[in-house]
Amino acid sequence: MNAQDLPLTQLLDGAKQFIVPIFQRDYSWGTRHCQQLWNDILRVGADSAARPHFLGSVVYIAAEDNQAAIPRWLLIDGQQRLTTVSLLLIALRDRLKARPDDDESLPSAEEVEDRFLRNRHGRGERRGKLMLRRADNETLTALLDGQALQAGAAEAIRENHAFFQERLAETDLAQVYAGIAKLVIVDVSLTRGHDDPQMIFESLNSTGLDLTQADLIRNFVLMRLDDELQTRLYEDYWRPIEVAFGNRYRSEFDKFCRDFLVLKLRPSKQLRADAIYQYFRNYFHAEFATRSVEDMLAELRRFAGYYVRFSLGREADPQFAAASGRLRALVEVASPLMLRLHDCHARSGAFDSRAFAEAIALLESYVFRRSACDMQTRSLYQIFAGLAYKVRDAAPLESLKVALYRGGRKRRFPSDIEFRDALETRDVYAMRSCAYLLDRLENDSKEKIDTSAFTIEHVLPQNESLGAAWREMLGRDWKSIQETWVHRLGNLTLTGYNSEYSDRPFDEKKSMAKGFNDSPLRLNRSIREQSRWTATEIEARGKALARQAVKVWPGLSVDMDAVRSAEMEERRAAAAQFSIESVGFDPEARALFDAIRPHLLALGEDVVELCGAKSVVYRVFDHFVEVLPRSRHILLLVNMDFDDIDDPSGRARDASDYAFVANASESGDVLFSLRDTAQVPAAMHVVQQAYERVTE
Repeated sequence: MNAQDLPLTQLLDGAKQFIVPIFQRDYSWGTRHCQQLWNDILRVGADSAARPHFLGSVVYIAAEDNQAAIPRWLLIDGQQRLTTVSLLLIALRDRLKARPDDDESLPSAEEVEDRFLRNRHGRGERRGKLMLRRADNETLTALLDGQALQAGAAEAIRENHAFFQERLAETDLAQVYAGIAKLVIVDVSLTRGHDDPQMIFESLNSTGLDLTQADLIRNFVLMRLDDELQTRLYEDYWRPIEVAFGNRYRSEFDKFCRDFLVLKLRPSKQLRADAIYQYFRNYFHAEFATRSVEDMLAELRRFAGYYVRFSLGREADPQFAAASGRLRALVEVASPLMLRLHDCHARSGAFDSRAFAEAIALLESYVFRRSACDMQTRSLYQIFAGLAYKVRDAAPLESLKVALYRGGRKRRFPSDIEFRDALETRDVYAMRSCAYLLDRLENDSKEKIDTSAFTIEHVLPQNESLGAAWREMLGRDWKSIQETWVHRLGNLTLTGYNSEYSDRPFDEKKSMAKGFNDSPLRLNRSIREQSRWTATEIEARGKALARQAVKVWPGLSVDMDAVRSAEMEERRAAAAQFSIESVGFDPEARALFDAIRPHLLALGEDVVELCGAKSVVYRVFDHFVEVLPRSRHILLLVNMDFDDIDDPSGRARDASDYAFVANASESGDVLFSLRDTAQVPAAMHVVQQAYERVTE
């Protein structure tokens, strides 16, 4: 690496071309940056004794064998500065063309162009000293050629060029040119094959003030590749990602990368948003040992498509669009799981559109039921990420249901009874999703009504100064009734005439123009059928709507055999780290274990032996016996009620009153102490009964 202070004009002078790599971001400086540069140029240009103005660094590396007449350099860092100064120089050139050529303190327009903007002998793409990306380059080339800009011209290029044109029209050109001559940069020339451009790039941009995690990731993946491969991989994989995200690329790509990495790395806690690049770099290095860059980019593009469909609301398939939109509105952190399900749907024949739609509806039900039951929502990101890890390619829907079933007490899927009771008794109006609840109840039909412009109406008004007609209808306990029932589900509905209803008496709310009697909403049918509106009617309607809700947001139905299989799979995985040798049998106990073990395994082909840290457990799905090492003997903990066993030997003991059995990981009410190989038949007589019980 060669680094030196250098006037910017000297860097640009001579035959050369700086190329912005195709994977780099577009030119993005705004007029605020241009104004600051302009002020600095005027300041140093006005005073011949002023020190040069330091503009920053320009880092580049050879793009090819630079023995060519016009060497080409890949611009690693400095695009914004070089492009902005080039726009100023183009505007200066054009201004010089329009004035008499008699000021010896100024260069001619041709000199500005030949020294700083064009390569006099360059042909085709090598004519300009700076080559930008796509639309940026087309706009810059048009300005160089003096052509009118088209409608699709790059906005930042056009606006900043116009900015400098306006300033030059009212400023001393000699002062401006003198200021440009005093711009100094750190010229950093890297050696191809020796210097690591990505490492230099990261160190120069370590503050992260002007780069997103997406910029760093893109540059990291593509920067080390040769120019031809860079271009192909960018066009085939990264560019489609940018296009898919559209104007939300810079704001959303980092979030997508976080969700993608959550699936790949399976971290124990949520990844830090400001460290996504570091996580990605570590992941990339680990994967690169066995996969190609192209393979990894293809996967990234595939998952980016899933993210755009769900998180950005661009689901084209009508089978999923409505349900995905509702889920996204309920919870913002479902995307890791939805990425996983989208991938299963795209690649697994075991997860067709019907199953995928059922999975989305199930998640919507899970989230809303938990919200209605006022269950913890702080750890939803971890909940959804954990569910994603447990979705299996071979059976995505079944494994999702099993994972939801086995979520534990804090993550459980609320039952129908819990859900119904919560909707009947809680303050529904205080729920963040109250409008969503009423809309879904209203549109539980093929004939949908757009309720987006409607508001929530309290049939019994919430005004503490309740009118006389309402007080008379409710009776002397009207205040208590109002406090108890006003925000319950049975008293809430949707309407487009909330202000007209106001606190009117119930009869007026029904009979007035556009009142409940005229309402087309299904939610209001039961209201208009009532002659009174008291606690009795509110409770009855609330119960009816809660019963309907149980159907709209269905409960969890799961195959218990699949649950047991999943549990067994986890137990096998946990047991894989142990062995019989690691359990801790002394020689005498090991001899007894070796004597009974063949008999335990011979009970059936469905017997599974699982070693733990201090015991050996035998299961089918449920365990039937646990073998515990003891000094010079072994203890059998049998999973059976003591009163139900047949034990002619009389050696079995009742363990039902034991607070615990030392080193045991399972439960059981029967203990059998095996101290001699002659006792094996008696022990097996007891154990076989437990085996037969769990296999019934």
